[in-house]
Amino acid sequence: MNIQNIVIVSPMVKELKEYIEQYKLNKSIRYITEDALTEEDLDWADAFCGFQVQKDTDYSKVKWVHSLGAGVDGFLYHQDWNENVLLTRTVCSFGQRIGEYCLSYILKDAQAHPIFSAQQGEKVWREMTPALLDQKTAVIYGTGEIGSKVATILSGFGMKVYGVSLSGKQKPAFNQVAAVDSDDSLIKEADYVMNTLPLTDKTADLFDKRFFDQVDHIGFINVGRGKSVVEEDLIEAIDREEVRFAVLDVFREEPLSDTHPFWKHPNITVTPHISAVTTAKEAVDCFVNTLHKVEAGDVLENKVDVQKGY
Repeated sequence: MNIQNIVIVSPMVKELKEYIEQYKLNKSIRYITEDALTEEDLDWADAFCGFQVQKDTDYSKVKWVHSLGAGVDGFLYHQDWNENVLLTRTVCSFGQRIGEYCLSYILKDAQAHPIFSAQQGEKVWREMTPALLDQKTAVIYGTGEIGSKVATILSGFGMKVYGVSLSGKQKPAFNQVAAVDSDDSLIKEADYVMNTLPLTDKTADLFDKRFFDQVDHIGFINVGRGKSVVEEDLIEAIDREEVRFAVLDVFREEPLSDTHPFWKHPNITVTPHISAVTTAKEAVDCFVNTLHKVEAGDVLENKVDVQKGY
């Protein structure tokens, strides 16, 4: 594929330009913020690189679209996609970042940080024994690159780690993998459940009342997509103590409304979609590497299956 004209759309175009220019690509590149993107830019471009923009955008005008994020639901979910247009995604340190994010909240819980913090505030000396991770079980929804990395990190601390995926295909990072539509025996053993799944028709509203009714006193961490969780059902599950605590980094609507009940719920931690931030350098390194492979006709490990949505 011959790529000569590239339009890069991002809030961090200055940083991206700085790193891209170090590669000395022999290409014509336009660096544009989302509000400045026009149809003329797409008519001119062979390739679009960026996050999905909010306004209607005809991506069929270009040969190749590269997502600066790991997720591509912004391009595909409930949208028509011209299969003649190649779609790729960024692959970098997302798995490591999300793994450490999840681990930090699991350790906070196992080491009873909230309890000891409350006791300090009350000047109470009350001993209790923190839990050991090798006595805990995690279930990770999503067994791709990110989910597998999270599993590797957690199993390194001795945790038993199960996976749940759309296919149910066994993966080496997990003790066992089950399909999403199989029986719920794995999640009944869970101390912690993490969602790393992409957003598709099969994963939308997956974590609903039916799901929460199957678990008992779990910690729930969502680093996948907000629309995979039925928010009202999660709050009810916490009130019924099916969920002890929830850590949420992604939401149905972002930024989260200042009137949303998640903000003030004592058993919910809100973070502003930072568990897997794309740094400018990592984004550029992946984009340029993918560009070289696209032009050479090489195999693309980060090519998106637009039928599956990931």
